[in-house]
Amino acid sequence: MPEIKACLFDLDGVIVDTARYHYRAWKQLANDIGFDITEEDNERLKGVSRMRSLDIILEIGGVELDQKTKVKLAEMKNLRYVEDISLMDKTEILPGVEQFIQELKDSGIKVGLGSASKNSTMILEKINMLHYFDCIVDGNKIENAKPDPEVFLKGAAELNMSPENCAVFEDAIAGIEAARNAGMVCIGIGSETTLQNADLVISSFGGITWQIIKEKINNL
Repeated sequence: MPEIKACLFDLDGVIVDTARYHYRAWKQLANDIGFDITEEDNERLKGVSRMRSLDIILEIGGVELDQKTKVKLAEMKNLRYVEDISLMDKTEILPGVEQFIQELKDSGIKVGLGSASKNSTMILEKINMLHYFDCIVDGNKIENAKPDPEVFLKGAAELNMSPENCAVFEDAIAGIEAARNAGMVCIGIGSETTLQNADLVISSFGGITWQIIKEKINNL
């Protein structure tokens, strides 16, 4: 197993739990159009681009719209979402994440963000974690959404690292596939059943150290 010299993190569901804010904004949008979505429906939107998420929601509601209307609706959803996340602070950081990333920095491991979110910099500023990241590759820099590996390959390039020397931390199936497509070690955050294609899975960062992860990777 090649030495891991850089770690790339997804944002939503890994560093912070913004899924509830996305859900609230998408649910309100669906209600405005005339139907409803469930939390189970929302699971299908994790790690997916904004426009693809809208397409999924419209499929659920059996609604067809022209592209101009869809762009307008996506912008409306994003305004509601941004309004919510603008109130975020450090209390929204998921347990153990900041300590884990600090340990990576102390160990000389490069840290990057690989997220479909176009609001990632704002969120990191709100939770006071922007300074930890050596690079940020998000929805503003990529053309292809996960499971396409573009976001992680660009992250490796910006960190001047080979993909084989990178590990990815992801909570979404599409993100796991993207990491594998990039040829990187992938650590799933969440359920082993859901994230069975990851190289290894942890339920959360609580009680997890870089030493523990490194030993698990070396045993793959």
